[in-house]
Amino acid sequence: MVGGERVMVTLKELPIEDYIVSGHRMCAGCGPAIAARMALKAAGPNTIVVNATGCLEVATTIYPYTSWKIPWIHVAFENAAAVASGIEAAIKALTRKNLMKQQPNIIAFGGDGGTFDIGIQALSGALERGHRFLYICYDNEAYMNTGIQRSGATPLGAATTTSPPGKVIPGKKEWKKDLIGIAVAHGIPYAATACISYWSDYINKVKKALSFNGPTVIHVLSPCQLGWRFNSNETIKIGRLAVQTRIFPIYEVEYGKYRLNINVTKPLPVIEYIKTQGRFRHLLEPQNSYIIENIQKNVDLQWNRLLKLCSME
Repeated sequence: MVGGERVMVTLKELPIEDYIVSGHRMCAGCGPAIAARMALKAAGPNTIVVNATGCLEVATTIYPYTSWKIPWIHVAFENAAAVASGIEAAIKALTRKNLMKQQPNIIAFGGDGGTFDIGIQALSGALERGHRFLYICYDNEAYMNTGIQRSGATPLGAATTTSPPGKVIPGKKEWKKDLIGIAVAHGIPYAATACISYWSDYINKVKKALSFNGPTVIHVLSPCQLGWRFNSNETIKIGRLAVQTRIFPIYEVEYGKYRLNINVTKPLPVIEYIKTQGRFRHLLEPQNSYIIENIQKNVDLQWNRLLKLCSME
């Protein structure tokens, strides 16, 4: 596949083999575990993974065991993109010396804490320098690994251990960052949003992203049953609701051109998403109804903005 070519993968075409396997300690219904498994099915065995500290790293490599069947390196919260850059530069040097024939895929995984906040500087530098690798942010909208603290990805109004709801402050006070907007501002070849609940869209985006000769970014929504407070058998349902309420739009940006991948023409009201999760329970109280109204207004505003960017207004 050449850069940017869309090759659709069907369910029957997915490889049976997994490259992150059972035995890990991820929670039942864990969104990030699903995100990593799907991505590696798309990438295949000729892949090197760089993994920032977080749920995915901690729970898949309980010393002396590992769930990874491919080359994998654990790095700090803040430098996954920098380490991926170094690996890419080393591969280039080995190739020039005819010491490496086959070019492996390089995928860096980071949670929202290690991407939106702590790792944003390293990611920005790597994107600006133009290193060829795919950065996947598995977004569970808080620092779940260290105690469910709020991050730059935590949505307005959500309850976390550092944004607890009370009489004065009803949950997180700030809006979620626009990660893809930040990535696109670097002029990279490809960036996209995805959700684990739409596996075909996500897997095909991973395959497409790996085909570009330059840095690419995928922001994949990965619901967390522990931090979001829903039953572990509802992960896929919750992800679908995020998309169908337009809270999390699914789109891609190729060389600056926006394309909407899932056009939600008849959206559900945002309250249908909010009422499924314990982290938003306090928003259902009458005195906090204005917050739900503000969320709905912002969702509508951002959707209309996206339609304009996609030339679909």
